[in-house]
Parts: sequence; structure tokens; C-alpha cells
Amino acid sequence: MAHLGSRRARVLALPAGLALTASLGFLPAGGASAAELSDAPTAATASGPELSYVVNVGGGRWTADAVRASIAEAGGDIVQSYDQIGVIVVHSKNPGFAAAIRKAPGVISAGATRTAPMAVQTDDSIGEGGQALTEAEMKAAAATATAGQDPLEPLQWDLPAIKADKAHEKTLGSSKVTVGIIDTGVDDTHPDLAPNFDPAASASCVGGKPDTTFGAWRPKPGESDHGTHVAGTIGAAKNGIGVTGVAPGVKLAGIKVSTPDGYFYTEAVVCGFVWAAEHGIDVTNNSYYTDPWMFACKNDEDQKALIEAVTRATRYAEKKGAVNVAAAGNSAFDLAADSIHDGGSPNDSTAGGRDIDPKECFDYPAMLPGVVTVSATGALNMKSSYSNYGLGVVDVAAPGGDSTKYQPPQAPANNGLILSTTVNGGYNYKAGTSMASPHVAGVLALLKSSHPNAAPAALKALLAAQATATPCAPYDYNGDGKADAVCEGGKQKNGFYGAGIVDALAAVRK
Repeated sequence: MAHLGSRRARVLALPAGLALTASLGFLPAGGASAAELSDAPTAATASGPELSYVVNVGGGRWTADAVRASIAEAGGDIVQSYDQIGVIVVHSKNPGFAAAIRKAPGVISAGATRTAPMAVQTDDSIGEGGQALTEAEMKAAAATATAGQDPLEPLQWDLPAIKADKAHEKTLGSSKVTVGIIDTGVDDTHPDLAPNFDPAASASCVGGKPDTTFGAWRPKPGESDHGTHVAGTIGAAKNGIGVTGVAPGVKLAGIKVSTPDGYFYTEAVVCGFVWAAEHGIDVTNNSYYTDPWMFACKNDEDQKALIEAVTRATRYAEKKGAVNVAAAGNSAFDLAADSIHDGGSPNDSTAGGRDIDPKECFDYPAMLPGVVTVSATGALNMKSSYSNYGLGVVDVAAPGGDSTKYQPPQAPANNGLILSTTVNGGYNYKAGTSMASPHVAGVLALLKSSHPNAAPAALKALLAAQATATPCAPYDYNGDGKADAVCEGGKQKNGFYGAGIVDALAAVRK
């Protein structure tokens, strides 16, 4: 059973109380033996727990066909074969499956995607409530709304922080642009999301293969509202109801990749990116890290296979026209440091700990090549107290919220967290780099609306060029006279803000 606190850290959102020490960890996997394929137990004699694997294939279709035969011989059952990227999702009860299949001709790498046996989940008590608005707060906000504002927009200090309110005077974004929310699911029945939601571009990928059953993309009762909150930040409709998204005129797609207890496993994440690639998604938002390793390391046979599989999937999505955006994480880590202590991985079994080198061990997809990595800022445009950072790792920054004690907003807003949609038609506050990343996804959607023929590389260049350069400054968020982190770099590029805080108004100026 996953604990709610650790699950929130995985999806890179913090609860309303802002637990600022969400530092998870690492336990190296056991060393695999170098058994030959013929030495491995077959499916008929396999006696271990069922695990999920990804097998990365080299060469073309004929190589994949040969590998599929080897998978069967090693006791594996193929769940889905993504021949587009040479990744095969497999289930097996053979304890020697990974070691055996790595010896098969055509296999580049293979690894277990989890350290706990696959099982039917029975615990649905992990819903993430956030800090809900009261009826009184809603009425008070609506009373201060000006002409053209949605009723709760006065509480959204994050929109003027990136000039999204000014951008909306020019355009709300194009309905020809679609943002895919790869997350815990999206409640598309919400009145602020329904007008912009595209069921045809939505699916569940939880099992490692697409489930296109109508509504499969929705969180079930008791599951997290995280993806629904993210969706509202990106594209809640400007319709006289509730809140307004950064790009309220674009389409939204829900791509559910988390298990009922909140794990984002590699096979589901791969499926999510491939689905996005093949269903017209222009921008993907990824506010999570891929379980069970907060940092997956290339010197581990299992973990390097997981990195390879997701890297192939993100590159394929970008090749097909999508810009991939990801949250940097909530542990206040310097991702450019020589060493980081990751003390709680794997988070689906018995956790251990070790110091890792972030140049060899990655929080993915955030630290993968080509992915736009986002740090969080608060209402005073200062790095959020919890946000990860790192020179050369963080690309841009955006509002993710912070404790009102540290970064209070200007009235009429009275909460330093991010207000957005939740399940069952409600609204609540959350904070985290999870909330920063969708602001960037929304700005990219506006950029794509203004430059419909721009390729992902051009959109990323525009995003960085138009960002508001934010220099390093003495950083003491709690005012105790001691530096809480060190910002490296200059005004144009630094570890806290990357190229700067994104600018929605600049995105719509052709």
C-alpha cells in the first residue's frame, strides 16, 4: 500500500500544508545472473511472482519478431509491442526472465518495471483532496471579478504572474491545438473542462496498453484528482464558470498512466507517450516521476532499460510533433550537484538509500534529453521553497505556489497555492512543480496556436527566448538569515529559473 504523502511526492504536487521535505530514495536492484536463454526456466516451470518488464529491441521489424519468439521461450507473455520505438511490454513469472532475455539476439536492454509483484489493487483510499474552496470564498471572489473575468479568476494570482490575463485579450488559443495530460486521469465531466475535452484523443494506459473504453481516462472514485487539477491550469474554459486556464481555447486530452494506488510505472508512461504521438497531441504535460525509482541509474541493468524505454517514447512523441514538458520535482534538490541522497527508492517495496550521481541517474522524464524541465515559483516570483533546481537542468520556471507565509499574493488573492479544478465539479488549491509544469504546457499551447507550423524545436526556442529573464538573488525564503539554496548562473540562464519565468503574452504576439 502506498502512503499518501509519498504518492503526492511522486506526482510532484504538495498538499495544502506544504510538506517541504519530500525527499525519497534509492535501493539498488539485486544483481542479475548471466544465465543463457536455454538455462532459464520456461513459462511452464516458472514459480516466481508476476512482474512487468520492458524489452528494448535493436534493428527492424524482423528483429522484433525474433525477440518475440525469445520472449515466449523465456517464459514471458507479451502485453503490447511498440514496434514504432522497439519497446515490448512483457509480463512474466519467471524469476530469471530479465537475465535470460538480455542474452537473446536483438535485445539491447531489458528490465523489470517494478520491484513488487503485480496484484489487483483493493485500496482506493488515496484520493488527494487539496485545500477546497468554501462557498463563502467563492462568493467573495465572484464579487471582485471584473468584466471578462471568470468568477474565481481574482484568486488566480498565477495568471497575471505570467501575463496570461493579458494574453487572453488577444487570443484564448486555438481549438486545433491539443494538450495531452499524462497523469492520474482527468474528470472531463467538470463544467470547466468539458467544453475543451477531446475523448477521441484520450485513453487509459495504466496496464501498458491503450484502453479506449469511453471514460477510461477518468480517475475512479477515491483516486487522485491530480490530473484534473493539472488540466484546469492548462485549459479550463473561459466560460463564466469557476477558473480560467492559461490556454482556455485549446483542446485537452486525458492520458491516464497511474495505477489505483498512484504508481506511474514505465510501461504505462511509454504507452502514454506513444499514444500522444499517434493522436495529434501538440504538447504533453508530465507532472510526475516514473516509479519505483526517484532516480534511475544507467549502471543498473533493470533501471537503464527503463530509462531507455521512456527516452525512446519521448523522442518518438517529439518526432511526431509534440513538445514534452515535465516537472522538476519537489525535494529542493540541486539536480546539477555532484551527488544527491535518494533515500526512499524503490517506493513500491522495501526502500533503502544511497548517494547517486545525477549525471548518471535520472529523474525521468524530467531529466531526459529534449524534455522541457520546469521549476516552480511562488507569488513573489521567487523559486518555491520545495522546488528542485539545477544549472543546465531547469529550462524555464512557472508558478507552482508556495506557503503563503513565504510568498503571499496580492489581494484579492489570499492563498499562495495554485487554484484549479478538482473532481466532481469542484475547485481546490495545490502546490508543487506539478502545478508549475502545466503553466508551461499552456504557454506552449498558445505558442503553437500563434505558430501552427512551428516544429517542437522552434517552439522550445521561442519559449526560452520569450521568457522573462530572472536573475539569481540571495535566497532565504524563511527569513532566518541563512541561505536556503545556492543559485548558479547569470541572468539569462541559471539553476533556479533556467531561461526565466514563462511569458504567455509574448507567446501570442506574432
